[in-house]
Amino acid sequence: MTPETKESLKDSSTWKRILYMLLFAFAYSIAEFVFMGIVLVQIALKLVKGSINENLVVFGKQTSQYVYDVMLYLTFNTEEKPFPFSPWPDKK
Repeated sequence: MTPETKESLKDSSTWKRILYMLLFAFAYSIAEFVFMGIVLVQIALKLVKGSINENLVVFGKQTSQYVYDVMLYLTFNTEEKPFPFSPWPDKK
């Protein structure tokens, strides 16, 4: 094992990041479940009422942005932690 590898394994910030990544991987799975719920409710509303719910459209955009933010964090494209460590996406 090289000295760089040993140092890397001892770096507490790396381990902290890994723990956050596990947390956000779990949050992603919840967000995916919520997202599919939005899709199913919108389909049901369209079939039954003939129109969709505009509040769910906004929430769907926000959820999509949240999933995107989580993916950016998980793939090391950003160091900024998504919600709840930063504000909920406000896409209208």
